Amino acid sequence: MIGRTSAAGDILEHIRALRSEANIAGMRRYGIVTDTALGISNAELRKVARAAGKDHGRAAALWATGVREARLLALYTLDPQRLTLAEARRLAADFNSWEIVDGAADIFVAAGLLALVEDFAADEREFVRRAAFAMIAGAAVHLKSESDATLIAWLGVIERHAADPRNFVKKAVNWALRSISKRSSACHAPAVALAGTLAESADRTERWIGRDALRELTDEKTLARIRR
Repeated sequence: MIGRTSAAGDILEHIRALRSEANIAGMRRYGIVTDTALGISNAELRKVARAAGKDHGRAAALWATGVREARLLALYTLDPQRLTLAEARRLAADFNSWEIVDGAADIFVAAGLLALVEDFAADEREFVRRAAFAMIAGAAVHLKSESDATLIAWLGVIERHAADPRNFVKKAVNWALRSISKRSSACHAPAVALAGTLAESADRTERWIGRDALRELTDEKTLARIRR
């Protein structure tokens, strides 16, 4: 039985017993890296996390196992208020899957580590760079108290890296651009302007990002939501 006093090893043993080969095969269809996966659904992992409770030190031990589900549990059970920039950078050095990146990005935003956006965007590693744009997308939605000026300033980061053709980067850049635009009427105009510029670019990746974003951002339903 998993509880708040359970050690990392006990939790790892527990989740290994939940392994599902069928689920592992299904994960591959979504581009999830399954080299160390146990095939446990996020819903089931959330149950384990609730039973285990927060424990920052134990989370680090779970992460160090390298097991996909253990790393997700590490993200679910670490304490964002204790997470440091150095710890976040160490986590990022291990990124190898979009789902881990996106989950970690939400934690980094909750921890207030927004300084990582510029650093991660400048990093040439595909999944570290993706983390920058996943953070922007998350901040646009969840950081209601953050000024629109912060989000608008990140449009420059988006523009600088919009030509990166790697799949997990370009999709995250597109996601970040759309998320900023939908945040508020103040953010919408400059984000749409950038999308328009990218849509006319000679670069194929920039064109895709711009045109795809414009389709949603100029849709009447989107415009009506922003006006509210």
